[in-house]
Amino acid sequence: MKKLTSIIALAISMGATDTISAQTPQKGRQQNPFTLVYEGAITKNEKGKVNIHPVKYKLNGIDIAANVYTPANYDASKKYPAVAVAHPNGGIKEQTAGLYAQRLAEAGYISIAADAAYQGASGGEPRHTDKPANRIEDIHGMADFITQYAGVDANRLGVLGICGGGGYTLKAVQSDKRFKAVATLSMFNSGEVRRNGFQNSQLSTIQERLKQASDSRQQEAIGGKMIYAGVASITDEEIAKTKTDLYREGFEYYYRSHAHPNSTFLYTMSSLLDLMTWDAATNMDLINQPLLMIAGSKADTKYMTDEAFQKATNAKNKELFLIDGATHIQTYWKPEYVSKAVNKLLEFYKANL
Repeated sequence: MKKLTSIIALAISMGATDTISAQTPQKGRQQNPFTLVYEGAITKNEKGKVNIHPVKYKLNGIDIAANVYTPANYDASKKYPAVAVAHPNGGIKEQTAGLYAQRLAEAGYISIAADAAYQGASGGEPRHTDKPANRIEDIHGMADFITQYAGVDANRLGVLGICGGGGYTLKAVQSDKRFKAVATLSMFNSGEVRRNGFQNSQLSTIQERLKQASDSRQQEAIGGKMIYAGVASITDEEIAKTKTDLYREGFEYYYRSHAHPNSTFLYTMSSLLDLMTWDAATNMDLINQPLLMIAGSKADTKYMTDEAFQKATNAKNKELFLIDGATHIQTYWKPEYVSKAVNKLLEFYKANL
């Protein structure tokens, strides 16, 4: 029980997990040639159907690995609207970001899901660096690449940020007006949670954790061992005893049902120096694009969407859309909730792109 308590405390205060357990089933990944782990994933490219195109491009000297999805009967000589999809914290392009990108392509959009720099299949050292500036730059970088992709109408570019990717998306679009329509799904304010703890549960340890991050930075500076924040591989029993929906269902999603070796949930402890002084919900008045924020009605993370939404005072046609009965993680994969989110996204992008 003591081990479980320490695992959950660290997860709540820092919002990270560790390497994939040996118990994790990998059947879906092994069967899919693109290592996609979501239901209904593309298994092969066929003429006349939605296709997937693994690509790589440079962003500030770093190799970024991404998947571009093209609509059925894609014709490079025509012009299509496009959507960039930013993945959750610890997530990668083969999980829920890929699912939503594929569903958007099925509706006629060229879409891109890219692994964040320093994470997944993208380059960058040290591995698992997780700094807001990098994640925001990743979103700018997706715009750089996809607006030059054959067939993309650069004037009809939208963005979808999921979980932590949603928080970084809110910040990216404050300045990047190439994005003409902005949507988030189950938005997670990484800075607020790293600083205050999940649901403000770690307010009393902020200075202690800042000191820990500072010490880690110093250890790196003198060439010492890299220290990572995270949770060790977790047992089924420990998952079952986790009280918060976000972390219990998150452990199940990332360690079991949708596991992928590139999705490790590690991040450098020194990243907290940047994360804990950052907040996704600042300067929300700079967003003047149409804004759609989607959250599950039962999500224990909904308070973050609520906080950011009310601050978006200059957003055009802003809307908060709740998926009745859904928790945070269920919006990643559960068919009925994914369909509701996708239908709303399509209505939104059709009206604004």
